[in-house]
Amino acid sequence: MYRFLVIIEKANGNYSAYSPDLPGCIATGSTPEDAEQNMQEAIKMHVQGLKEDNLPIPEPHTFAKYIAV
Repeated sequence: MYRFLVIIEKANGNYSAYSPDLPGCIATGSTPEDAEQNMQEAIKMHVQGLKEDNLPIPEPHTFAKYIAV
């Protein structure tokens, strides 16, 4: 099992999602939940493609933290 940080951002009329650890792997959705679900599928397909091409699966190295000021 792999765990990747996913960033979900509000866009113009929808939401976009990406993972800093998987360049080029992105998804969109009409709600944050849709974007998250679509990103989960995108990550599965991305990882499967890397495996099929005998490329390494990137080790997750990013994390997120909220800072109160």
